[in-house]
Order: sequence, then structure tokens, then C-alpha cells
Amino acid sequence: MIILAATPIGNLGDVTQRLVEALRTAPVIAAEDTRVTVHLLKALGIDNRPKLISLHDHNERGKAAELVELAREADLLVLSDAGMPTVSDPGFHLVDAAAAAGVRVTALPGPSAVLTALAVSGLATDRFTFEGFLPRKPGDRRAALHGLAHEPRTMVFFESPNRLAAALADLATVFGADRRVVVCRELTKFFEEVRRGSAAELAEWAAGGVKGEICVVVEGAPPRVIDLETGVAEVLTLVGAGARLKDAASDVASATGLGKRDLYEAALKRR
Repeated sequence: MIILAATPIGNLGDVTQRLVEALRTAPVIAAEDTRVTVHLLKALGIDNRPKLISLHDHNERGKAAELVELAREADLLVLSDAGMPTVSDPGFHLVDAAAAAGVRVTALPGPSAVLTALAVSGLATDRFTFEGFLPRKPGDRRAALHGLAHEPRTMVFFESPNRLAAALADLATVFGADRRVVVCRELTKFFEEVRRGSAAELAEWAAGGVKGEICVVVEGAPPRVIDLETGVAEVLTLVGAGARLKDAASDVASATGLGKRDLYEAALKRR
């Protein structure tokens, strides 16, 4: 089988017992960076010397079929540099190929920068969306943010410290200067910092320079003020695109503050 294993995102003390046991016995490890894996084995005092195969964004598509066949014969442990493989890290194409080939895939849960940042942010956690890294180019980044400007769920992003100030400035422009934002830096590490404020305030703070691994958590957009008739029209548009009526009513209710039952019943009469 293929075993996706979460590794610590900063503090080695977060390593799970299941990961330690897997590292001690793994015959083959596919790793985002084999040097990081060697360091992890040494840091944990593990003397196992598995076969190490490099698996990263640039070679994953080409190696996926080979690794799937290897996993038919022996367990294949898959590691990213930190956190869970496939989550903004290599592994997705491998899992996709394994599923198509009927090879079992399981996971060893563990640390997650996304969930850790969300948990400490103080923003709504009942519904959220993970958006990965924003585009590098300013025009593409602003276009991506415009597409999320009315997203009602809390949003979690990864960002490079070198682009953080520019990204926050664009976020303040597109989402509004007062949108609540939380920047989580160096989570679980000695210099961990969680800084909360408006988009404009944090853009000004980041302009002075920021270092470390960064997660940005952004408050969802406030409900749009529209009348019931317009809301029903939006529900029916979603249904026409293939959504279930119940789900469409729920989505429009979340985005507008209109009653879900009112939307559902009115849309049902219009169908």
C-alpha cells in the first residue's frame, strides 16, 4: 500500500508514535527532499536505512506509475518536508494514480499548518477553505483575490515571507482595508508569532520585513444584502449548474444572510 505520513511542521516533539514506527520499518520512502528525511531519521535516532526516492513537484507525474507498481510489492511511505503530503505538497498525482490502479492508500495523521493556523486565528472555524499559495505575479494575485472577494468562509493561505507585504496590500485593496486577517509565523517553533489585525494594519506591519514560514488566515466576506427574489434567482442558477436544491439554498443563505428555508421553499415553488 501507499502510506501518506504527516511530519512535524516545526517542533520535533510533535512527531507521532505511528510515524516513528513507520520510519523504523519502512523499506522504501518517497520523500519531497531526501536530505530532510535523512535529517529526520537522525534526529529521531532511527537506524533504519530505507531506499529513498525523490518525489517532488517536478518529477511526480513521471514517477507516479512506477511508484504505484512498487507499492504493489511493498509498503511505500510518502513524506513531504513538513505536514501532510498532497496538501500543497507532492503526493496528489501519486494518490490519483494509485486509486485508478486499485492500490490501497492510507494515511498517518499528524501536524497540519493549515489546521493549526485556523485553530489559533480566532476567526470562524465552522466553515473554511484552503487556498494554498497566491500567484506570484501581482496581476495574477489580484485576479485570484477578486475571485475570492465574496467568499463567506474563512480562508487560509500559505505565503512566502518575501511576498507577504505585497499580498497583504493587495488583500486590503481587494477585500477592503478593514477585513480581519491573522498572520501566523513559525508555527510550533521557538519564535512562533500570531499577529491579528485588519488587512491594512498587517500590510503596514509586514512592509518592515518578515521571516519564517507563513500562514495567513482571512475572515470570510460579510453577507451580501439582497432581497429574497434575487436570492432565489441565484439558487436556481446554481441548481441549473448541477447543484442540489438544498445545497444551493444553503450556499446562498451563507453568502447573503437570507433564510435557508425561505430560499429553499421559494425556489421549490419556482422550479
